[in-house]
Amino acid sequence: MAQSNSVRIAVLPGDGIGTEVTEATLLVLEPLARRHGIGLATEVLPAGAFHYQATGEGFPESSFRAAAAADAILLGAMGWPGIRQADGTEIAPQLDLRVRLNLYAGVRPVRAIPGVPVALADPRAREIDLVLIRESTEGLFHSRGQGLVTPDLAEETLRITRATTEKLSRFAFRLAQRRSAQRGRPGRVTLVDKANVFRAFAFMRGVFDGVAREFPEVGSGHHYVDAMALDLVRRPWEFDVLPTENMFGDILSDLGAGLVGGMGFSPSADIGDAHAVFQPAHGTAPDIAGQGIANPTATLLSAAMMLDWLASRGAGQGFADAAAELDDAVDRAFAEGLRTYDVGGRGDTAAVARAVMDRIGA
Repeated sequence: MAQSNSVRIAVLPGDGIGTEVTEATLLVLEPLARRHGIGLATEVLPAGAFHYQATGEGFPESSFRAAAAADAILLGAMGWPGIRQADGTEIAPQLDLRVRLNLYAGVRPVRAIPGVPVALADPRAREIDLVLIRESTEGLFHSRGQGLVTPDLAEETLRITRATTEKLSRFAFRLAQRRSAQRGRPGRVTLVDKANVFRAFAFMRGVFDGVAREFPEVGSGHHYVDAMALDLVRRPWEFDVLPTENMFGDILSDLGAGLVGGMGFSPSADIGDAHAVFQPAHGTAPDIAGQGIANPTATLLSAAMMLDWLASRGAGQGFADAAAELDDAVDRAFAEGLRTYDVGGRGDTAAVARAVMDRIGA
């Protein structure tokens, strides 16, 4: 990306609370952009389950092309339990984006936010600050929509390639380097696998170890996925960056979100070499959709990740400053008493947006 103070953002609000949390986030981005002198030109694009119901297309090709041409993509949430394709699966354009744009690094931060209740009683739980990196283009999701199904069996194929594992591993080590510089302590990358049982994961581990030798200043290690599920409950504050296979990352990132307040506080990004999508890790929440009580924090933090990524791509220091201020405004809002419905409070979607906006520039 050329040096510029203006970027194009493709916005895919999607379904259910996706539309609500996206609207709240765009409201917050307006004063933030003005304050830092950055240009954010947004284009809202149709896609999702209800669009499929109305038109027969879950992700129109025109929407995909516009999203691919943008500098970044901000996505709300997509899918709806009662709207399914002929094979019984839900509409999931976000998965199509990951594959078509080769967004191999699914970045899932897990961080205790000041003032937000955490699941563990140990006081060290307030120190939780780790990042799961879910490989998002292959693994057990490789055969999505192509699995073998007969009257007597169903079979899916797990795929792990050297090229993608090398890119995922380097992404993880570079992130650990950056986090080390920011936090003033050594970084560590821990591969989560099941190499004691599956040859594919033994292969993945071997590729990871080869990349680890390129980063001697960063600690590295491995953890079996079942042991990691245990240790994310026993001692999550000890971990830093955790790359893993697609399905494992899908499951563990929800566990991680549960440690720090729930899915409403779980941002994410799917990043490739040339494109990136930023979205909350939660779904469309049909049980609360339309009530105005959805927690938009995960989307706000995803937007902060988007601004920071744009800065890393050459958009300018203003984007990095805006990202840091948005993160800080969210932290201060909750530290000073904001409580959303999902953690027992009364702060609705609009209240969160107002609280964060009040702290921008304050």
